[in-house]
Amino acid sequence: MSKRIVIALGGNALGNNPEEQLLAVKSTAKPIVDLIEEGNEVIICHGNGPQVGMINLAMEEASKSNAIIPEIPFPECNAMSQGYIGYHLQNALREELIKRDIKKPVATVITQVIVDKNDTAFQNPTKPIGAFYTKEEAEILEKEKSYVVVEDAGRGYRRVVPSPLPIRIVEEDIIKTLTKASHIVIAVGGGGIPVIEEENSLIGVSAVIDKDFASEKLAEVVEADYLIILTAVEKVALNYGKENEKFLDTISIYEVKQYIKEGHFARGSMLPKVEAAIKFAESKEGRKALITSLEKAKEGIEGKTGTLIV
Repeated sequence: MSKRIVIALGGNALGNNPEEQLLAVKSTAKPIVDLIEEGNEVIICHGNGPQVGMINLAMEEASKSNAIIPEIPFPECNAMSQGYIGYHLQNALREELIKRDIKKPVATVITQVIVDKNDTAFQNPTKPIGAFYTKEEAEILEKEKSYVVVEDAGRGYRRVVPSPLPIRIVEEDIIKTLTKASHIVIAVGGGGIPVIEEENSLIGVSAVIDKDFASEKLAEVVEADYLIILTAVEKVALNYGKENEKFLDTISIYEVKQYIKEGHFARGSMLPKVEAAIKFAESKEGRKALITSLEKAKEGIEGKTGTLIV
């Protein structure tokens, strides 16, 4: 029986530059088209942390060295990343579909997501973006650009921006219309462009919405059966990386909430994935959230692997 599936694809899985990304998306397309070939409806979301940071940095450097080139605001860089990643993804999917003689259009929707201007995230930036810096470079950025820069897992220093929670997807009706017409949709790229409502206007803000939370919001909007959150590992683990590591198969919302209380999931990596999965599974009876690797997505839907939250 076919299912409607929202796939949340990590930005780090897409490469660090256009050349890497072109190669990466060809591999990414194959397991996604496996699901489509089984008769499932698929909507794709993706992260953009490395890409939006790269675009933002390139624009800043260009404006410094050339007075004619303006400095591009962060929301516009976010929109650029959606277009550039979507362009590569939709072409890779189209190519794989044609190889298998599957006639389905693929479209990228540049997506805005409304956030609350009073969200406490704006007072506490936590989302790493862009390149790694030395401590000296970080201090210069803090002085010259007023950036918030923090050490990132011992790998160097990175800029962090606010990560507010998504409230509503502006283009949700367009996405639903395309989905109902059996089109493959790429949407809410990078968590969507964060905007706040001011009367009739939508104002972009310098922030990055977590793509897992935005994907969960989209999965509710399109009334998906499954939310698949893709990560580097096949299953979620307790005591990750330790001698007593234990991988999780099918677990209840109650169980996973207990594990969160016990502090098993890292705030910057697995925790938002688990929290988004819980939110979707709780949203309506029968909905399921699967956390697994891209290569195992089809097997996960078949119940053979992955961590399933029900």
